[in-house]
Amino acid sequence: MSEIALAKINSFASDAKADSVPPSEESVFVLTSSQLQEIIRQATAPILQELQALRASQEADIERLALDIAHDRQRLARLEKIEPQPMQRDRGEILRALLAVNGGRMLAKDARQKMHLGKEQFSLLLSKMGEYIETKPSHQDKRKLVLIIK
Repeated sequence: MSEIALAKINSFASDAKADSVPPSEESVFVLTSSQLQEIIRQATAPILQELQALRASQEADIERLALDIAHDRQRLARLEKIEPQPMQRDRGEILRALLAVNGGRMLAKDARQKMHLGKEQFSLLLSKMGEYIETKPSHQDKRKLVLIIK
Protein backbone atom coordinates (compact mmCIF):
# COMPACT_ATOMS: atom_id res chain seq x y z
CA MET A 1 0.00 0.00 0.00
CA SER A 2 2.80 2.36 0.65
CA GLU A 3 3.98 1.86 -2.92
CA ILE A 4 0.59 2.80 -4.28
CA ALA A 5 0.48 5.85 -2.03
CA LEU A 6 3.96 6.85 -3.05
CA ALA A 7 3.07 6.52 -6.76
CA LYS A 8 -0.03 8.68 -6.26
CA ILE A 9 1.95 11.33 -4.41
CA ASN A 10 4.55 11.43 -7.19
CA SER A 11 1.88 11.66 -9.88
CA PHE A 12 0.14 14.44 -7.91
CA ALA A 13 3.39 16.38 -7.64
CA SER A 14 4.06 16.09 -11.37
CA ASP A 15 0.45 17.14 -12.14
CA ALA A 16 0.77 20.17 -9.85
CA LYS A 17 4.10 21.09 -11.40
CA ALA A 18 2.65 20.83 -14.95
CA ASP A 19 -0.29 23.07 -14.00
CA SER A 20 1.85 25.78 -12.41
CA VAL A 21 4.32 26.19 -15.34
CA PRO A 22 3.04 28.42 -18.17
CA PRO A 23 3.10 26.80 -21.65
CA SER A 24 5.55 29.37 -23.04
CA GLU A 25 8.22 28.30 -20.62
CA GLU A 26 7.90 24.60 -21.28
CA SER A 27 10.10 24.55 -24.38
CA VAL A 28 13.45 26.24 -24.43
CA PHE A 29 15.38 26.74 -27.72
CA VAL A 30 18.97 27.70 -27.93
CA LEU A 31 19.92 29.23 -31.30
CA THR A 32 23.12 30.74 -32.54
CA SER A 33 22.98 34.13 -34.21
CA SER A 34 23.65 32.60 -37.66
CA GLN A 35 20.78 30.13 -37.15
CA LEU A 36 18.45 32.98 -36.12
CA GLN A 37 19.53 35.04 -39.14
CA GLU A 38 18.86 32.10 -41.46
CA ILE A 39 15.38 31.59 -39.99
CA ILE A 40 14.62 35.29 -40.41
CA ARG A 41 16.01 35.24 -43.97
CA GLN A 42 13.83 32.24 -44.89
CA ALA A 43 10.77 33.89 -43.34
CA THR A 44 11.29 37.22 -45.13
CA ALA A 45 12.38 35.84 -48.54
CA PRO A 46 8.81 35.49 -49.94
CA ILE A 47 7.94 38.99 -48.75
CA LEU A 48 11.05 40.45 -50.40
CA GLN A 49 10.26 38.62 -53.65
CA GLU A 50 6.71 39.96 -53.63
CA LEU A 51 8.00 43.47 -52.91
CA GLN A 52 10.43 43.26 -55.84
CA ALA A 53 7.63 42.06 -58.11
CA LEU A 54 5.44 44.96 -57.00
CA ARG A 55 8.24 47.45 -57.64
CA ALA A 56 8.82 46.03 -61.13
CA SER A 57 5.10 46.19 -61.83
CA GLN A 58 4.96 49.76 -60.58
CA GLU A 59 7.90 50.78 -62.79
CA ALA A 60 6.21 49.16 -65.79
CA ASP A 61 2.99 51.04 -64.99
CA ILE A 62 4.88 54.33 -64.71
CA GLU A 63 6.57 53.75 -68.08
CA ARG A 64 3.23 52.87 -69.68
CA LEU A 65 1.61 55.98 -68.25
CA ALA A 66 4.48 58.15 -69.47
CA LEU A 67 4.08 56.72 -72.97
CA ASP A 68 0.32 57.26 -72.84
CA ILE A 69 0.86 60.89 -71.81
CA ALA A 70 3.36 61.40 -74.64
CA HIS A 71 0.93 59.91 -77.17
CA ASP A 72 -1.89 62.07 -75.83
CA ARG A 73 0.26 65.19 -76.17
CA GLN A 74 1.09 64.28 -79.76
CA ARG A 75 -2.59 63.73 -80.55
CA LEU A 76 -3.49 67.07 -78.97
CA ALA A 77 -0.77 68.83 -80.93
CA ARG A 78 -2.14 67.33 -84.16
CA LEU A 79 -5.65 68.41 -83.23
CA GLU A 80 -4.54 71.93 -82.34
CA LYS A 81 -2.74 72.38 -85.65
CA ILE A 82 -5.37 73.93 -87.86
CA GLU A 83 -4.98 73.34 -91.56
CA PRO A 84 -6.50 75.95 -93.84
CA GLN A 85 -9.76 74.89 -95.42
CA PRO A 86 -10.01 74.74 -99.25
CA MET A 87 -11.85 78.06 -99.35
CA GLN A 88 -9.13 79.63 -97.20
CA ARG A 89 -6.45 78.24 -99.52
CA ASP A 90 -8.21 79.79 -102.48
CA ARG A 91 -8.50 83.09 -100.68
CA GLY A 92 -4.84 82.87 -99.70
CA GLU A 93 -3.87 82.36 -103.33
CA ILE A 94 -6.10 85.27 -104.35
CA LEU A 95 -4.49 87.50 -101.71
CA ARG A 96 -0.98 86.54 -102.84
CA ALA A 97 -1.92 87.20 -106.47
CA LEU A 98 -3.44 90.54 -105.48
CA LEU A 99 -0.26 91.53 -103.68
CA ALA A 100 1.89 90.37 -106.61
CA VAL A 101 -0.14 92.53 -109.02
CA ASN A 102 0.37 95.53 -106.73
CA GLY A 103 4.15 95.16 -106.56
CA GLY A 104 4.28 92.92 -103.46
CA ARG A 105 2.88 95.64 -101.11
CA MET A 106 -0.63 96.76 -100.35
CA LEU A 107 -2.66 98.26 -97.53
CA ALA A 108 -4.57 95.59 -95.61
CA LYS A 109 -7.78 97.61 -95.75
CA ASP A 110 -7.65 97.86 -99.56
CA ALA A 111 -6.93 94.13 -99.94
CA ARG A 112 -9.82 93.26 -97.62
CA GLN A 113 -12.23 95.47 -99.57
CA LYS A 114 -11.14 94.08 -102.95
CA MET A 115 -11.62 90.52 -101.66
CA HIS A 116 -15.05 91.41 -100.19
CA LEU A 117 -14.22 89.92 -96.79
CA GLY A 118 -15.29 90.97 -93.30
CA LYS A 119 -12.70 92.08 -90.77
CA GLU A 120 -12.86 88.80 -88.85
CA GLN A 121 -12.51 86.63 -91.96
CA PHE A 122 -9.63 88.75 -93.26
CA SER A 123 -7.88 88.64 -89.88
CA LEU A 124 -8.24 84.84 -89.81
CA LEU A 125 -6.89 84.64 -93.35
CA LEU A 126 -3.86 86.75 -92.42
CA SER A 127 -3.14 84.58 -89.39
CA LYS A 128 -3.12 81.47 -91.63
CA MET A 129 -0.94 83.16 -94.25
CA GLY A 130 1.79 84.13 -91.75
CA GLU A 131 4.48 82.16 -93.58
CA TYR A 132 3.73 83.85 -96.93
CA ILE A 133 2.65 87.36 -96.00
CA GLU A 134 4.17 89.83 -93.54
CA THR A 135 2.26 92.70 -91.91
CA LYS A 136 3.88 95.98 -90.88
CA PRO A 137 2.50 99.34 -89.82
CA SER A 138 2.49 101.97 -92.56
CA HIS A 139 5.26 104.61 -92.48
CA GLN A 140 2.78 107.41 -93.16
CA ASP A 141 0.01 106.31 -90.79
CA LYS A 142 0.97 103.83 -88.05
CA ARG A 143 -2.69 102.81 -87.60
CA LYS A 144 -2.81 101.22 -91.07
CA LEU A 145 -1.25 97.87 -91.90
CA VAL A 146 0.77 97.16 -95.01
CA LEU A 147 0.83 93.61 -96.40
CA ILE A 148 4.13 92.47 -97.89
CA ILE A 149 4.88 89.19 -99.71
CA LYS A 150 7.75 87.35 -98.02
